[in-house]
Amino acid sequence: MGGASTAWAAEPSLTETITAQDRKVFDAYNACDLETFGAAFAPDVEFYHDEGGVTWERQSVIDNTRKYICGKVRRELVPGTLRIYPIKDFGAVEEGEHRFCQKDQGCAGIAKFVIVWKRQGETWIATRVLSYGHRTATAEER
Repeated sequence: MGGASTAWAAEPSLTETITAQDRKVFDAYNACDLETFGAAFAPDVEFYHDEGGVTWERQSVIDNTRKYICGKVRRELVPGTLRIYPIKDFGAVEEGEHRFCQKDQGCAGIAKFVIVWKRQGETWIATRVLSYGHRTATAEER
């Protein structure tokens, strides 16, 4: 018997798909490509940030990124922390840890995150985001 020929064999795994989505969103975040970054979020996204409070819609997420992030902060996924879980008939949950690197202070901050992704055909959009547990990174985490 040769290689698999069924259609599902060519479809990337959920982990590969969400990992690629994470990379796309945060590459845009780091480059201040707000069009690509904003397109990743549902219009009514809920974004919960332990230090910044709650944001209730996409345009506010974009505006906050423009104001507080662009040209100041770079996000890095902490290797080995990404976990992805399916949500039946909806999408997926992504969780992990990320570092925030400021131009003048290096990678001093670290936090946990959760993103709820909704699948719409071949498109994935973030409907809920939690960024929490912000703290100073240890020397080993930098």
